[in-house]
Amino acid sequence: MNQKPVQNEILLEQLRWRYATKKFDSTRKIPVADWKTLEDALVLTPSSFGLQPWKFLVITDQETRESLVPFSWGQRQVADCSHFVVFAIKTNLTLADIDDYIHRIAEVRGVTPGSIAGYRQMMVDKIIDGTPQSHVVAWAQRQAYIALGNFMTSAALLGIDTCPMEGFEPAEYDRLLGLTGRGLSAAVACPAGYRAVDDKYASLPKVRFRAEQLIDYI
Repeated sequence: MNQKPVQNEILLEQLRWRYATKKFDSTRKIPVADWKTLEDALVLTPSSFGLQPWKFLVITDQETRESLVPFSWGQRQVADCSHFVVFAIKTNLTLADIDDYIHRIAEVRGVTPGSIAGYRQMMVDKIIDGTPQSHVVAWAQRQAYIALGNFMTSAALLGIDTCPMEGFEPAEYDRLLGLTGRGLSAAVACPAGYRAVDDKYASLPKVRFRAEQLIDYI
Protein backbone atom coordinates (compact mmCIF):
# COMPACT_ATOMS: atom_id res chain seq x y z
CA MET A 1 0.00 0.00 0.00
CA ASN A 2 1.30 3.43 -0.90
CA GLN A 3 2.06 5.75 1.98
CA LYS A 4 -0.40 8.59 2.47
CA PRO A 5 0.93 11.96 1.17
CA VAL A 6 -0.02 13.63 4.47
CA GLN A 7 -0.45 11.72 7.70
CA ASN A 8 -3.75 12.13 9.55
CA GLU A 9 -2.30 13.77 12.63
CA ILE A 10 -0.20 16.22 10.63
CA LEU A 11 -3.30 17.43 8.79
CA LEU A 12 -5.30 17.77 12.01
CA GLU A 13 -2.39 19.42 13.83
CA GLN A 14 -2.16 22.14 11.17
CA LEU A 15 -5.92 22.68 11.16
CA ARG A 16 -5.83 23.06 14.93
CA TRP A 17 -2.87 25.44 14.60
CA ARG A 18 -4.53 27.78 12.12
CA TYR A 19 -6.80 30.57 13.30
CA ALA A 20 -8.20 33.78 11.89
CA THR A 21 -5.06 35.82 12.41
CA LYS A 22 -5.87 39.21 13.91
CA LYS A 23 -2.38 40.72 13.84
CA PHE A 24 0.30 39.98 11.27
CA ASP A 25 4.03 40.54 11.56
CA SER A 26 4.51 43.17 8.85
CA THR A 27 8.25 42.45 8.67
CA ARG A 28 7.86 38.81 7.60
CA LYS A 29 7.20 37.90 4.00
CA ILE A 30 6.13 34.58 2.52
CA PRO A 31 9.07 33.01 0.65
CA VAL A 32 8.76 33.06 -3.14
CA ALA A 33 8.61 29.27 -3.46
CA ASP A 34 5.87 28.99 -0.83
CA TRP A 35 3.84 31.75 -2.44
CA LYS A 36 4.15 30.07 -5.84
CA THR A 37 2.78 26.90 -4.25
CA LEU A 38 -0.20 28.84 -2.88
CA GLU A 39 -0.80 30.39 -6.31
CA ASP A 40 -0.82 26.92 -7.81
CA ALA A 41 -3.23 25.77 -5.09
CA LEU A 42 -5.59 28.59 -6.06
CA VAL A 43 -5.42 27.57 -9.72
CA LEU A 44 -6.14 23.94 -8.75
CA THR A 45 -9.29 24.86 -6.81
CA PRO A 46 -12.32 22.86 -8.00
CA SER A 47 -15.41 24.69 -9.25
CA SER A 48 -18.87 23.79 -10.48
CA PHE A 49 -18.73 22.69 -14.14
CA GLY A 50 -15.00 23.47 -13.87
CA LEU A 51 -15.84 26.99 -15.09
CA GLN A 52 -13.68 28.89 -12.57
CA PRO A 53 -15.84 32.05 -12.49
CA TRP A 54 -13.25 34.09 -10.63
CA LYS A 55 -10.12 36.17 -10.64
CA PHE A 56 -7.62 36.07 -7.77
CA LEU A 57 -6.24 39.56 -7.18
CA VAL A 58 -2.99 39.66 -5.21
CA ILE A 59 -2.68 43.20 -3.90
CA THR A 60 1.05 43.93 -3.55
CA ASP A 61 1.07 47.74 -3.75
CA GLN A 62 1.31 49.01 -0.17
CA GLU A 63 -0.41 52.31 -0.91
CA THR A 64 -3.39 50.48 -2.40
CA ARG A 65 -3.56 48.18 0.60
CA GLU A 66 -3.55 51.13 2.99
CA SER A 67 -6.36 52.73 0.99
CA LEU A 68 -8.44 49.58 1.47
CA VAL A 69 -8.14 49.57 5.28
CA PRO A 70 -10.91 52.16 5.90
CA PHE A 71 -13.26 50.07 3.75
CA SER A 72 -12.24 46.89 5.60
CA TRP A 73 -13.77 47.86 8.95
CA GLY A 74 -10.37 49.27 9.89
CA GLN A 75 -8.77 45.83 9.95
CA ARG A 76 -5.00 46.27 9.72
CA GLN A 77 -4.46 42.72 8.46
CA VAL A 78 -5.11 44.10 4.97
CA ALA A 79 -2.03 46.31 5.11
CA ASP A 80 0.22 44.37 7.49
CA CYS A 81 0.08 40.87 5.98
CA SER A 82 2.64 39.54 3.52
CA HIS A 83 0.17 38.91 0.67
CA PHE A 84 -3.41 40.13 0.40
CA VAL A 85 -5.77 38.20 -1.87
CA VAL A 86 -9.13 39.48 -3.08
CA PHE A 87 -11.37 36.77 -4.49
CA ALA A 88 -13.34 38.46 -7.25
CA ILE A 89 -16.11 36.86 -9.26
CA LYS A 90 -17.21 37.36 -12.84
CA THR A 91 -20.51 39.24 -12.66
CA ASN A 92 -21.74 38.43 -16.15
CA LEU A 93 -20.82 35.03 -17.49
CA THR A 94 -21.28 34.87 -21.25
CA LEU A 95 -21.03 32.43 -24.13
CA ALA A 96 -17.46 33.65 -24.59
CA ASP A 97 -16.57 32.45 -21.08
CA ILE A 98 -18.02 29.03 -21.80
CA ASP A 99 -16.27 28.82 -25.17
CA ASP A 100 -12.94 29.82 -23.57
CA TYR A 101 -13.34 26.94 -21.16
CA ILE A 102 -14.35 24.49 -23.89
CA HIS A 103 -11.27 25.40 -25.91
CA ARG A 104 -9.09 25.03 -22.82
CA ILE A 105 -10.49 21.53 -22.25
CA ALA A 106 -9.74 20.68 -25.87
CA GLU A 107 -6.21 22.02 -25.55
CA VAL A 108 -5.37 20.22 -22.31
CA ARG A 109 -7.02 16.90 -23.11
CA GLY A 110 -6.18 16.72 -26.78
CA VAL A 111 -9.75 16.57 -28.06
CA THR A 112 -11.75 18.70 -30.46
CA PRO A 113 -14.26 21.31 -29.26
CA GLY A 114 -16.88 19.53 -31.33
CA SER A 115 -16.43 16.33 -29.36
CA ILE A 116 -17.60 18.10 -26.19
CA ALA A 117 -20.37 20.13 -27.81
CA GLY A 118 -22.94 18.39 -25.63
CA TYR A 119 -21.16 19.55 -22.48
CA ARG A 120 -20.99 23.07 -23.88
CA GLN A 121 -24.72 23.07 -24.58
CA MET A 122 -25.50 21.81 -21.09
CA MET A 123 -23.59 24.75 -19.58
CA VAL A 124 -25.33 27.17 -21.94
CA ASP A 125 -28.72 25.77 -20.93
CA LYS A 126 -27.95 25.89 -17.22
CA ILE A 127 -26.00 29.12 -16.91
CA ILE A 128 -26.82 31.37 -19.85
CA ASP A 129 -30.38 30.46 -20.81
CA GLY A 130 -31.85 28.72 -17.78
CA THR A 131 -30.88 30.81 -14.75
CA PRO A 132 -31.57 34.46 -13.81
CA GLN A 133 -28.42 36.57 -13.76
CA SER A 134 -28.80 37.31 -10.04
CA HIS A 135 -28.74 33.56 -9.34
CA VAL A 136 -25.61 33.12 -11.45
CA VAL A 137 -23.88 35.86 -9.44
CA ALA A 138 -24.91 34.20 -6.17
CA TRP A 139 -23.61 30.87 -7.52
CA ALA A 140 -20.28 32.47 -8.46
CA GLN A 141 -19.96 33.96 -4.98
CA ARG A 142 -20.39 30.51 -3.46
CA GLN A 143 -17.69 29.22 -5.79
CA ALA A 144 -15.32 31.88 -4.45
CA TYR A 145 -15.70 30.41 -0.97
CA ILE A 146 -14.52 27.04 -2.26
CA ALA A 147 -11.33 28.77 -3.42
CA LEU A 148 -11.03 30.55 -0.08
CA GLY A 149 -11.24 27.31 1.88
CA ASN A 150 -8.73 25.61 -0.39
CA PHE A 151 -6.34 28.56 -0.02
CA MET A 152 -6.59 28.61 3.78
CA THR A 153 -6.07 24.86 4.18
CA SER A 154 -3.13 24.87 1.77
CA ALA A 155 -1.58 27.79 3.66
CA ALA A 156 -2.02 26.01 7.01
CA LEU A 157 -0.21 22.93 5.68
CA LEU A 158 2.71 25.23 4.79
CA GLY A 159 2.68 26.91 8.21
CA ILE A 160 1.34 30.17 6.76
CA ASP A 161 -1.30 32.21 8.57
CA THR A 162 -4.49 33.51 7.00
CA CYS A 163 -7.62 35.39 7.97
CA PRO A 164 -10.86 35.00 5.95
CA MET A 165 -12.51 38.39 5.57
CA GLU A 166 -16.09 39.25 4.70
CA GLY A 167 -15.81 42.44 6.74
CA PHE A 168 -15.27 44.94 3.94
CA GLU A 169 -17.32 47.10 1.59
CA PRO A 170 -17.42 45.31 -1.78
CA ALA A 171 -18.57 48.38 -3.72
CA GLU A 172 -15.58 50.37 -2.47
CA TYR A 173 -13.19 47.54 -3.23
CA ASP A 174 -14.65 47.35 -6.72
CA ARG A 175 -14.15 51.10 -7.14
CA LEU A 176 -10.61 51.29 -5.77
CA LEU A 177 -9.42 48.22 -7.64
CA GLY A 178 -11.19 49.10 -10.89
CA LEU A 179 -13.14 45.86 -10.93
CA THR A 180 -16.53 46.96 -12.24
CA GLY A 181 -15.17 47.91 -15.65
CA ARG A 182 -13.57 44.47 -15.87
CA GLY A 183 -16.84 42.66 -15.18
CA LEU A 184 -15.64 41.63 -11.71
CA SER A 185 -16.75 42.16 -8.14
CA ALA A 186 -15.03 41.42 -4.82
CA ALA A 187 -16.67 38.47 -3.04
CA VAL A 188 -14.34 37.72 -0.13
CA ALA A 189 -10.75 38.46 0.84
CA CYS A 190 -7.89 36.79 2.69
CA PRO A 191 -4.65 38.21 4.10
CA ALA A 192 -1.79 35.74 4.34
CA GLY A 193 1.51 35.88 6.16
CA TYR A 194 2.77 35.22 9.68
CA ARG A 195 1.17 35.96 13.04
CA ALA A 196 2.72 38.64 15.22
CA VAL A 197 4.27 37.39 18.45
CA ASP A 198 1.99 39.70 20.44
CA ASP A 199 -1.27 38.60 18.81
CA LYS A 200 -3.14 37.60 21.95
CA TYR A 201 -5.67 35.56 19.96
CA ALA A 202 -3.03 33.13 18.68
CA SER A 203 -2.81 31.26 21.99
CA LEU A 204 -6.54 30.98 22.68
CA PRO A 205 -8.04 27.47 22.48
CA LYS A 206 -10.02 26.79 19.32
CA VAL A 207 -13.75 26.63 20.09
CA ARG A 208 -15.82 24.16 18.12
CA PHE A 209 -18.93 22.14 18.93
CA ARG A 210 -18.33 18.44 19.52
CA ALA A 211 -18.37 16.20 16.47
CA GLU A 212 -21.56 14.46 17.58
CA GLN A 213 -23.33 17.84 17.59
CA LEU A 214 -22.27 18.61 14.02
CA ILE A 215 -22.08 15.32 12.19
CA ASP A 216 -25.03 13.00 11.54
CA TYR A 217 -24.87 9.63 9.79
CA ILE A 218 -28.00 8.77 7.82
